[in-house]
Amino acid sequence: MSSSTFPVEPQRNCHNCGAPLGLGAIVCPQCHTLLHSEQLLRISAAAKALEEKGELLQARDAWLSALPLLPHDADQAQWIRGHAYKLEISSKNAAPPTPKYQWAKRLGPLAPIAILLAKSQAFILALFKFKFVFSLLAYVAIYWELFGAKFGVGFALMILIHEMGHYIDIRRRGLPADMPIFLPGFGAYVRWQALGVTRQTRAEVSLAGPLAGLLAAVVCAALWFSTGNTIWAALARTGAWLNIVNLTPIWVLDGGQAANALDKTGRLMLLIACAVLGVFVWDISFAIVGAGALYRVFASDLPPQGSPRITGYFVGLLAALALIMKFVPGHLFSPR
Repeated sequence: MSSSTFPVEPQRNCHNCGAPLGLGAIVCPQCHTLLHSEQLLRISAAAKALEEKGELLQARDAWLSALPLLPHDADQAQWIRGHAYKLEISSKNAAPPTPKYQWAKRLGPLAPIAILLAKSQAFILALFKFKFVFSLLAYVAIYWELFGAKFGVGFALMILIHEMGHYIDIRRRGLPADMPIFLPGFGAYVRWQALGVTRQTRAEVSLAGPLAGLLAAVVCAALWFSTGNTIWAALARTGAWLNIVNLTPIWVLDGGQAANALDKTGRLMLLIACAVLGVFVWDISFAIVGAGALYRVFASDLPPQGSPRITGYFVGLLAALALIMKFVPGHLFSPR
């Protein structure tokens, strides 16, 4: 007699509360979290983009693709069905598109000039929508005045690279995000839709900024090593120091968001790493991060499941930044 072996789906757990999930579950039976929330966010962003382009039938199809990921009687499912119907009706009643700049034909030989001016105006208006451009210029101007042109511009670019690390990581996941906004004297931030995103995804997005900041500091350190120019050493040390402090696991700092994915063991490992690296580098930045880690060890916001990968990612970033602080000489925020 022979026996057959059937594949068994691996046990899944809710990313929010850790409850075991049944085969094909789309909602957690314990905390009622939507299990495909991240995919739903991606679908929503894609459908809205299609609507903005006027591709209504494609937008309808995108919205409808979310229905299998929602309970049939959920409010979201009912809204999608109604919205899809409205998009279909709108597409049937939509007027055929008119050629762009058709009005310019009435101007005869002046038409090319009018079209050029119209395109320039559209470009200027589009530019004003990018708040990050103007906030970045203000950021550069302040640090230029404080520390001179070379350090001021270099420092602002390092902050930009850090924030673009967040932005790129969010966008590569298909999630909506705004370009960075800079707050002179305070820092910068990327606004994105994190509601419904898992703790691990939030942690990865949060650590992507310090990772980009680390790469920028490594480039500056390499330029200092090859040229001997102390401005590169100052930028490398300043960038490394700020990214270390930003990894303090409290509040809205990147480290605070990343620590939400660490269980008690992970937070203890983070605390031990800060103690070891603090002795290795002997810098107050690791005392700051360590104090935050100690606080989070005894906090009650532990996740149902820890993430060893995020723990390793977190500690690895701190260790790499510590190497720059250890072997690159110079002062922080080197003036002129």
